[in-house]
Amino acid sequence: MPCGCKNKNKDKQVEQVEQVEQLTKRKIKRADEDNVSETNTLTKRKRVDKSIKKNNDQDKLTQRNRKVDPKQNQSEESKRVGVANNNKTKKKLLIRNHQCPGDVLMLSAAIRDLHKNHPNKFVTGIDTTCKAIFEHNPYISAVDPKDPDVFTFKAEYPLIHKSNTLPYHFIHGFMQHFEDTLGVKIKPTAFKGDIHITEKEKSWISQVQELGIQDNFWIINVGGKYDYTSKWTNPDYLQEVVDYFAGKITFVQTGESKHFHPKLKNVINLIGKTDLRQYLRLIYHSVGVLCPVTFAMHAAAAVPTRPGMPKHRACVVWAGGREPASWEAYNGHRYISNIGSLDCCSNGGCWVGRCQKVYDGDEKDSVHKLCRHPVEIETKIALPQHRTIAEFQKNKMSIPKCMEMIKPDDIIRNIEYYYEGGALEYGSTLFEHRESPKINQVVDFS
Repeated sequence: MPCGCKNKNKDKQVEQVEQVEQLTKRKIKRADEDNVSETNTLTKRKRVDKSIKKNNDQDKLTQRNRKVDPKQNQSEESKRVGVANNNKTKKKLLIRNHQCPGDVLMLSAAIRDLHKNHPNKFVTGIDTTCKAIFEHNPYISAVDPKDPDVFTFKAEYPLIHKSNTLPYHFIHGFMQHFEDTLGVKIKPTAFKGDIHITEKEKSWISQVQELGIQDNFWIINVGGKYDYTSKWTNPDYLQEVVDYFAGKITFVQTGESKHFHPKLKNVINLIGKTDLRQYLRLIYHSVGVLCPVTFAMHAAAAVPTRPGMPKHRACVVWAGGREPASWEAYNGHRYISNIGSLDCCSNGGCWVGRCQKVYDGDEKDSVHKLCRHPVEIETKIALPQHRTIAEFQKNKMSIPKCMEMIKPDDIIRNIEYYYEGGALEYGSTLFEHRESPKINQVVDFS
Protein backbone atom coordinates (compact mmCIF):
# COMPACT_ATOMS: atom_id res chain seq x y z
CA MET A 1 0.00 0.00 0.00
CA PRO A 2 1.53 3.25 -1.06
CA CYS A 3 2.71 5.68 1.52
CA GLY A 4 0.66 8.90 1.81
CA CYS A 5 3.68 11.14 2.41
CA LYS A 6 5.24 10.11 -0.94
CA ASN A 7 2.10 11.12 -2.80
CA LYS A 8 2.18 14.47 -1.06
CA ASN A 9 5.80 15.01 -2.05
CA LYS A 10 5.01 14.11 -5.65
CA ASP A 11 2.08 16.50 -5.77
CA LYS A 12 4.32 19.22 -4.35
CA GLN A 13 6.97 18.65 -7.04
CA VAL A 14 4.36 18.84 -9.80
CA GLU A 15 3.06 22.09 -8.36
CA GLN A 16 6.57 23.57 -8.30
CA VAL A 17 7.16 22.62 -11.95
CA GLU A 18 3.90 24.28 -12.99
CA GLN A 19 4.87 27.45 -11.09
CA VAL A 20 8.23 27.56 -12.88
CA GLU A 21 6.52 27.11 -16.25
CA GLN A 22 4.05 29.92 -15.49
CA LEU A 23 6.88 32.23 -14.34
CA THR A 24 8.82 31.51 -17.51
CA LYS A 25 5.77 32.26 -19.66
CA ARG A 26 5.26 35.60 -17.83
CA LYS A 27 8.93 36.55 -18.40
CA ILE A 28 8.66 35.70 -22.09
CA LYS A 29 5.46 37.70 -22.40
CA ARG A 30 6.99 40.67 -20.57
CA ALA A 31 10.06 40.52 -22.82
CA ASP A 32 7.85 40.49 -25.91
CA GLU A 33 5.94 43.48 -24.59
CA ASP A 34 9.22 45.31 -23.86
CA ASN A 35 10.45 44.64 -27.41
CA VAL A 36 7.23 45.96 -28.84
CA SER A 37 7.46 49.02 -26.60
CA GLU A 38 11.08 49.63 -27.57
CA THR A 39 10.19 49.30 -31.25
CA ASN A 40 7.36 51.76 -30.85
CA THR A 41 9.69 54.14 -29.00
CA LEU A 42 12.31 53.96 -31.76
CA THR A 43 9.62 54.53 -34.34
CA LYS A 44 8.39 57.55 -32.44
CA ARG A 45 11.95 58.87 -32.10
CA LYS A 46 12.50 58.50 -35.83
CA ARG A 47 9.27 60.35 -36.49
CA VAL A 48 10.30 63.13 -34.11
CA ASP A 49 13.82 63.36 -35.58
CA LYS A 50 12.33 63.48 -39.06
CA SER A 51 9.94 66.20 -37.97
CA ILE A 52 12.75 68.21 -36.33
CA LYS A 53 14.91 67.89 -39.44
CA LYS A 54 11.99 69.01 -41.59
CA ASN A 55 11.41 72.01 -39.34
CA ASN A 56 15.11 72.87 -39.30
CA ASP A 57 15.27 72.67 -43.09
CA GLN A 58 12.22 74.87 -43.29
CA ASP A 59 13.79 77.37 -40.84
CA LYS A 60 17.00 77.47 -42.88
CA LEU A 61 15.04 78.06 -46.05
CA THR A 62 13.03 80.79 -44.34
CA GLN A 63 16.17 82.46 -43.03
CA ARG A 64 17.76 82.27 -46.45
CA ASN A 65 14.70 83.82 -48.05
CA ARG A 66 14.78 86.62 -45.50
CA LYS A 67 18.30 87.51 -46.61
CA VAL A 68 17.31 87.80 -50.23
CA ASP A 69 16.46 91.24 -51.50
CA PRO A 70 12.68 91.27 -52.02
CA LYS A 71 13.32 92.65 -55.48
CA GLN A 72 15.23 89.48 -56.35
CA ASN A 73 12.86 86.92 -57.78
CA GLN A 74 14.89 83.88 -56.79
CA SER A 75 13.94 80.83 -58.85
CA GLU A 76 13.81 77.24 -57.63
CA GLU A 77 16.78 76.58 -59.86
CA SER A 78 18.92 79.10 -57.99
CA LYS A 79 18.06 77.41 -54.68
CA ARG A 80 19.35 74.12 -56.04
CA VAL A 81 22.69 75.60 -57.00
CA GLY A 82 23.96 75.97 -53.41
CA VAL A 83 26.57 73.71 -51.87
CA ALA A 84 24.14 72.79 -49.10
CA ASN A 85 22.44 70.15 -51.25
CA ASN A 86 25.51 67.89 -50.77
CA ASN A 87 25.74 67.28 -54.49
CA LYS A 88 29.42 66.69 -55.19
CA THR A 89 29.08 67.58 -58.87
CA LYS A 90 30.46 71.02 -59.71
CA LYS A 91 27.77 73.62 -60.28
CA LYS A 92 27.99 75.50 -63.57
CA LEU A 93 27.50 79.25 -63.27
CA LEU A 94 27.25 82.01 -65.85
CA ILE A 95 27.61 85.39 -64.16
CA ARG A 96 26.45 88.45 -66.08
CA ASN A 97 27.42 92.07 -65.49
CA HIS A 98 27.63 94.81 -68.12
CA GLN A 99 28.47 97.72 -65.83
CA CYS A 100 31.53 99.96 -66.06
CA PRO A 101 35.08 98.60 -65.57
CA GLY A 102 35.29 99.67 -61.92
CA ASP A 103 32.23 97.61 -61.01
CA VAL A 104 33.39 94.61 -63.02
CA LEU A 105 36.77 94.75 -61.30
CA MET A 106 35.06 94.48 -57.92
CA LEU A 107 33.05 91.53 -59.25
CA SER A 108 36.36 89.72 -59.80
CA ALA A 109 36.96 89.80 -56.03
CA ALA A 110 33.66 88.04 -55.32
CA ILE A 111 34.40 85.32 -57.89
CA ARG A 112 37.84 84.74 -56.38
CA ASP A 113 36.43 84.48 -52.87
CA LEU A 114 33.59 82.19 -53.98
CA HIS A 115 36.12 79.69 -55.32
CA LYS A 116 38.52 80.02 -52.39
CA ASN A 117 35.72 79.46 -49.88
CA HIS A 118 34.21 76.58 -51.86
CA PRO A 119 37.01 74.93 -53.87
CA ASN A 120 36.00 72.44 -56.56
CA LYS A 121 32.32 73.28 -56.14
CA PHE A 122 31.73 75.64 -59.06
CA VAL A 123 32.61 76.10 -62.71
CA THR A 124 32.26 79.82 -63.40
CA GLY A 125 31.75 81.56 -66.70
CA ILE A 126 31.53 85.34 -67.15
CA ASP A 127 29.44 87.47 -69.50
CA THR A 128 30.72 91.05 -69.36
CA THR A 129 31.77 94.00 -71.50
CA CYS A 130 35.17 94.08 -69.73
CA LYS A 131 36.64 90.68 -70.58
CA ALA A 132 40.22 92.01 -70.33
CA ILE A 133 39.79 92.16 -66.56
CA PHE A 134 39.42 88.36 -66.46
CA GLU A 135 42.26 87.44 -68.80
CA HIS A 136 44.47 84.70 -67.28
CA ASN A 137 42.06 84.38 -64.35
CA PRO A 138 42.22 80.79 -62.99
CA TYR A 139 38.67 80.95 -61.64
CA ILE A 140 37.03 81.61 -65.02
CA SER A 141 36.05 78.81 -67.42
CA ALA A 142 34.28 78.55 -70.75
CA VAL A 143 30.59 77.92 -70.07
CA ASP A 144 27.94 77.26 -72.70
CA PRO A 145 24.94 79.55 -72.00
CA LYS A 146 22.70 77.04 -73.80
CA ASP A 147 23.65 74.23 -71.44
CA PRO A 148 20.52 73.37 -69.40
CA ASP A 149 22.72 72.64 -66.37
CA VAL A 150 24.11 76.18 -66.33
CA PHE A 151 22.61 78.56 -63.78
CA THR A 152 22.72 82.13 -65.11
CA PHE A 153 22.26 85.20 -62.95
CA LYS A 154 22.96 88.92 -63.05
CA ALA A 155 25.52 90.02 -60.46
CA GLU A 156 24.54 93.10 -58.45
CA TYR A 157 25.53 94.86 -55.23
CA PRO A 158 22.40 96.14 -53.40
CA LEU A 159 24.56 96.53 -50.28
CA ILE A 160 25.63 99.93 -51.63
CA HIS A 161 22.35 101.36 -50.33
CA LYS A 162 23.62 100.72 -46.78
CA SER A 163 27.10 102.17 -47.38
CA ASN A 164 26.38 105.29 -45.31
CA THR A 165 25.05 103.41 -42.29
CA LEU A 166 26.94 100.11 -42.08
CA PRO A 167 30.70 99.35 -42.05
CA TYR A 168 30.95 97.59 -45.41
CA HIS A 169 33.41 98.04 -48.28
CA PHE A 170 32.61 97.73 -51.99
CA ILE A 171 34.41 94.39 -51.86
CA HIS A 172 31.48 92.99 -49.82
CA GLY A 173 28.83 94.14 -52.31
CA PHE A 174 28.87 91.41 -54.95
CA MET A 175 29.93 88.89 -52.31
CA GLN A 176 26.72 89.27 -50.30
CA HIS A 177 24.68 89.05 -53.48
CA PHE A 178 26.43 85.75 -54.28
CA GLU A 179 25.58 84.46 -50.81
CA ASP A 180 21.90 85.25 -51.21
CA THR A 181 21.67 83.96 -54.76
CA LEU A 182 23.68 80.75 -54.36
CA GLY A 183 22.86 79.93 -50.74
CA VAL A 184 26.50 79.82 -49.61
CA LYS A 185 28.70 81.60 -47.09
CA ILE A 186 31.67 83.60 -48.38
CA LYS A 187 34.44 85.29 -46.40
CA PRO A 188 36.79 87.83 -48.01
CA THR A 189 40.24 86.44 -48.74
CA ALA A 190 41.93 89.63 -49.94
CA PHE A 191 41.30 93.37 -49.70
CA LYS A 192 41.43 94.09 -53.43
CA GLY A 193 40.06 93.06 -56.80
CA ASP A 194 41.51 90.06 -58.62
CA ILE A 195 43.80 90.98 -61.54
CA HIS A 196 46.28 88.46 -62.97
CA ILE A 197 49.30 89.77 -64.87
CA THR A 198 51.33 86.93 -66.42
CA GLU A 199 55.11 86.71 -66.16
CA LYS A 200 55.27 87.26 -69.90
CA GLU A 201 53.25 90.48 -69.62
CA LYS A 202 55.45 91.67 -66.76
CA SER A 203 58.53 91.17 -68.93
CA TRP A 204 57.23 93.53 -71.62
CA ILE A 205 58.47 97.11 -71.45
CA SER A 206 55.89 99.78 -70.69
CA GLN A 207 54.59 102.37 -73.13
CA VAL A 208 56.64 104.93 -71.23
CA GLN A 209 59.82 102.90 -71.72
CA GLU A 210 59.01 102.64 -75.42
CA LEU A 211 59.51 106.41 -75.51
CA GLY A 212 62.99 106.00 -74.07
CA ILE A 213 62.05 107.15 -70.55
CA GLN A 214 63.02 104.86 -67.68
CA ASP A 215 61.45 106.95 -64.87
CA ASN A 216 59.24 105.60 -62.12
CA PHE A 217 56.01 107.32 -63.10
CA TRP A 218 52.57 108.20 -61.73
CA ILE A 219 49.34 107.81 -63.68
CA ILE A 220 47.02 110.83 -63.52
CA ASN A 221 43.35 110.69 -64.44
CA VAL A 222 41.98 114.23 -64.70
CA GLY A 223 38.31 113.73 -65.57
CA GLY A 224 35.95 110.87 -66.21
CA LYS A 225 32.71 109.81 -67.85
CA TYR A 226 30.03 112.34 -68.76
CA ASP A 227 27.37 110.42 -66.89
CA TYR A 228 29.05 111.23 -63.54
CA THR A 229 30.21 114.84 -63.72
CA SER A 230 30.12 115.13 -59.91
CA LYS A 231 33.50 113.38 -59.77
CA TRP A 232 35.29 116.11 -61.72
CA THR A 233 37.57 118.68 -60.15
CA ASN A 234 39.21 121.86 -61.44
CA PRO A 235 41.78 120.77 -64.08
CA ASP A 236 43.82 123.89 -63.30
CA TYR A 237 44.34 122.50 -59.79
CA LEU A 238 45.85 119.34 -61.24
CA GLN A 239 48.09 121.35 -63.56
CA GLU A 240 49.46 123.11 -60.48
CA VAL A 241 50.20 119.73 -58.91
CA VAL A 242 52.06 118.54 -62.02
CA ASP A 243 54.09 121.76 -62.28
CA TYR A 244 55.02 121.61 -58.58
CA PHE A 245 56.65 118.20 -59.05
CA ALA A 246 58.39 119.09 -62.32
CA GLY A 247 61.81 117.45 -62.37
CA LYS A 248 60.78 115.19 -59.46
CA ILE A 249 57.86 113.07 -60.70
CA THR A 250 56.90 112.03 -64.22
CA PHE A 251 53.13 111.97 -64.76
CA VAL A 252 51.33 109.98 -67.46
CA GLN A 253 47.83 111.19 -68.29
CA THR A 254 45.35 108.47 -69.27
CA GLY A 255 41.67 108.03 -70.04
CA GLU A 256 39.29 107.19 -72.85
CA SER A 257 39.17 109.74 -75.66
CA LYS A 258 35.36 109.78 -75.63
CA HIS A 259 35.28 110.85 -71.98
CA PHE A 260 36.00 114.19 -70.31
CA HIS A 261 39.79 114.54 -70.04
CA PRO A 262 41.18 118.08 -70.35
CA LYS A 263 44.77 117.76 -71.60
CA LEU A 264 47.46 118.85 -69.15
CA LYS A 265 50.87 120.24 -70.02
CA ASN A 266 54.20 118.68 -68.99
CA VAL A 267 52.74 115.18 -68.83
CA ILE A 268 53.04 112.18 -71.14
CA ASN A 269 49.68 112.15 -72.91
CA LEU A 270 48.34 108.61 -73.44
CA ILE A 271 44.65 109.61 -73.55
CA GLY A 272 42.89 107.20 -75.90
CA LYS A 273 46.14 105.26 -76.52
CA THR A 274 45.55 102.22 -74.32
CA ASP A 275 42.98 99.47 -74.42
CA LEU A 276 41.83 98.01 -71.11
CA ARG A 277 44.49 95.30 -70.92
CA GLN A 278 47.25 97.75 -71.89
CA TYR A 279 46.00 100.08 -69.20
CA LEU A 280 46.28 97.36 -66.55
CA ARG A 281 49.85 96.66 -67.67
CA LEU A 282 50.61 100.37 -67.52
CA ILE A 283 49.37 100.46 -63.93
CA TYR A 284 51.60 97.46 -63.17
CA HIS A 285 54.64 99.50 -64.23
CA SER A 286 53.52 102.63 -62.35
CA VAL A 287 54.49 103.53 -58.80
CA GLY A 288 51.46 105.71 -58.10
CA VAL A 289 48.01 106.77 -59.27
CA LEU A 290 46.34 110.20 -58.91
CA CYS A 291 42.59 110.17 -59.64
CA PRO A 292 39.03 110.58 -58.39
CA VAL A 293 36.96 107.57 -57.26
CA THR A 294 37.12 105.57 -60.48
CA PHE A 295 38.42 102.39 -62.13
CA ALA A 296 42.03 103.59 -61.81
CA MET A 297 41.68 103.74 -58.02
CA HIS A 298 40.39 100.15 -57.79
CA ALA A 299 43.03 98.97 -60.27
CA ALA A 300 45.78 100.67 -58.26
CA ALA A 301 44.92 98.28 -55.41
CA ALA A 302 44.19 95.19 -57.52
CA VAL A 303 47.16 95.18 -59.91
CA PRO A 304 50.31 93.76 -58.29
CA THR A 305 53.33 96.01 -57.86
CA ARG A 306 56.72 95.45 -59.47
CA PRO A 307 59.50 93.64 -57.59
CA GLY A 308 61.28 96.00 -55.22
CA MET A 309 58.28 98.33 -54.94
CA PRO A 310 56.05 98.68 -51.84
CA LYS A 311 53.32 96.05 -51.54
CA HIS A 312 50.62 98.74 -51.73
CA ARG A 313 50.85 101.05 -54.73
CA ALA A 314 50.72 104.74 -53.87
CA CYS A 315 47.37 106.31 -54.72
CA VAL A 316 45.96 109.75 -53.94
CA VAL A 317 42.21 110.12 -54.46
CA TRP A 318 40.26 113.37 -54.44
CA ALA A 319 36.91 112.03 -53.26
CA GLY A 320 35.02 115.06 -51.98
CA GLY A 321 31.72 114.25 -50.30
CA ARG A 322 30.19 111.80 -52.76
CA GLU A 323 31.34 108.38 -51.53
CA PRO A 324 32.23 107.31 -47.96
CA ALA A 325 35.79 106.20 -47.32
CA SER A 326 34.56 103.02 -45.62
CA TRP A 327 33.03 101.90 -48.93
CA GLU A 328 35.84 102.96 -51.30
CA ALA A 329 39.26 103.43 -49.66
CA TYR A 330 42.09 100.85 -49.62
CA ASN A 331 45.16 100.24 -47.50
CA GLY A 332 48.02 102.48 -48.55
CA HIS A 333 45.79 105.00 -50.32
CA ARG A 334 45.43 108.67 -49.42
CA TYR A 335 41.66 109.24 -49.65
CA ILE A 336 40.83 112.97 -49.45
CA SER A 337 37.24 113.17 -48.23
CA ASN A 338 35.04 116.10 -47.21
CA ILE A 339 32.15 114.07 -45.79
CA GLY A 340 30.81 115.86 -42.73
CA SER A 341 31.97 119.28 -43.94
CA LEU A 342 28.81 120.20 -45.85
CA ASP A 343 25.11 119.82 -45.11
CA CYS A 344 24.63 117.70 -48.24
CA CYS A 345 27.01 115.02 -46.94
CA SER A 346 26.64 115.45 -43.18
CA ASN A 347 25.35 111.89 -42.74
CA GLY A 348 27.50 110.11 -45.33
CA GLY A 349 28.17 110.35 -49.05
CA CYS A 350 25.62 112.23 -51.14
CA TRP A 351 25.99 109.79 -54.07
CA VAL A 352 24.86 112.53 -56.46
CA GLY A 353 25.68 111.74 -60.09
CA ARG A 354 25.98 115.16 -61.70
CA CYS A 355 26.92 118.72 -60.98
CA GLN A 356 25.59 120.05 -64.28
CA LYS A 357 23.11 118.79 -66.83
CA VAL A 358 24.40 116.75 -69.75
CA TYR A 359 21.06 116.74 -71.62
CA ASP A 360 21.27 113.08 -72.57
CA GLY A 361 17.86 112.05 -71.24
CA ASP A 362 19.32 110.34 -68.19
CA GLU A 363 17.39 110.68 -64.92
CA LYS A 364 20.58 112.01 -63.30
CA ASP A 365 19.75 115.30 -65.03
CA SER A 366 16.72 115.67 -62.75
CA VAL A 367 16.90 118.74 -60.52
CA HIS A 368 16.57 116.73 -57.29
CA LYS A 369 19.50 114.52 -58.34
CA LEU A 370 21.94 117.32 -59.18
CA CYS A 371 24.62 118.62 -56.81
CA ARG A 372 23.16 121.02 -54.25
CA HIS A 373 26.29 123.19 -54.08
CA PRO A 374 27.72 123.61 -57.59
CA VAL A 375 30.59 126.03 -58.13
CA GLU A 376 31.06 127.58 -61.55
CA ILE A 377 34.68 127.94 -62.59
CA GLU A 378 36.53 129.26 -65.62
CA THR A 379 39.59 127.23 -66.53
CA LYS A 380 42.88 128.21 -68.16
CA ILE A 381 43.10 124.74 -69.68
CA ALA A 382 40.97 124.19 -72.76
CA LEU A 383 38.01 121.93 -72.07
CA PRO A 384 36.97 119.11 -74.43
CA GLN A 385 34.07 120.24 -76.55
CA HIS A 386 30.78 118.49 -75.93
CA ARG A 387 27.72 118.60 -78.16
CA THR A 388 25.28 119.37 -75.31
CA ILE A 389 27.38 121.27 -72.74
CA ALA A 390 27.69 124.74 -74.26
CA GLU A 391 29.61 126.15 -71.27
CA PHE A 392 32.69 124.18 -72.32
CA GLN A 393 33.06 126.43 -75.35
CA LYS A 394 33.85 129.31 -73.00
CA ASN A 395 36.09 127.16 -70.78
CA LYS A 396 33.45 127.27 -68.09
CA MET A 397 32.20 124.32 -66.07
CA SER A 398 30.60 123.51 -62.75
CA ILE A 399 32.16 121.29 -60.11
CA PRO A 400 30.83 120.30 -56.66
CA LYS A 401 31.86 122.56 -53.78
CA CYS A 402 33.29 119.53 -51.96
CA MET A 403 35.69 119.05 -54.89
CA GLU A 404 36.51 122.75 -55.19
CA MET A 405 37.47 122.71 -51.49
CA ILE A 406 40.28 120.21 -52.18
CA LYS A 407 43.08 122.58 -53.20
CA PRO A 408 46.34 121.78 -55.03
CA ASP A 409 48.24 122.01 -51.73
CA ASP A 410 46.05 119.24 -50.27
CA ILE A 411 46.89 116.91 -53.14
CA ILE A 412 50.57 117.87 -53.13
CA ARG A 413 50.91 117.19 -49.40
CA ASN A 414 49.34 113.75 -49.72
CA ILE A 415 51.72 112.82 -52.54
CA GLU A 416 54.71 114.05 -50.52
CA TYR A 417 53.90 111.67 -47.67
CA TYR A 418 55.04 108.70 -49.78
CA TYR A 419 58.43 110.35 -50.40
CA GLU A 420 58.97 111.77 -46.93
CA GLY A 421 58.25 108.37 -45.42
CA GLY A 422 60.72 106.64 -47.73
CA ALA A 423 58.23 104.47 -49.62
CA LEU A 424 59.21 106.19 -52.90
CA GLU A 425 62.13 108.23 -54.23
CA TYR A 426 61.98 111.29 -56.46
CA GLY A 427 63.40 111.19 -59.96
CA SER A 428 62.21 112.45 -63.36
CA THR A 429 64.08 112.88 -66.64
CA LEU A 430 61.09 114.06 -68.68
CA PHE A 431 62.42 117.58 -69.29
CA GLU A 432 65.75 116.17 -70.39
CA HIS A 433 63.93 114.74 -73.42
CA ARG A 434 62.15 117.92 -74.46
CA GLU A 435 64.18 118.12 -77.69
CA SER A 436 63.16 114.60 -78.72
CA PRO A 437 60.64 114.59 -81.61
CA LYS A 438 59.16 111.36 -80.26
CA ILE A 439 58.57 112.88 -76.82
CA ASN A 440 57.15 116.10 -78.27
CA GLN A 441 54.45 114.07 -79.96
CA VAL A 442 53.06 113.05 -76.56
CA VAL A 443 54.14 115.93 -74.27
CA ASP A 444 53.05 119.57 -74.45
CA PHE A 445 56.00 121.49 -72.98
CA SER A 446 54.55 124.94 -73.84
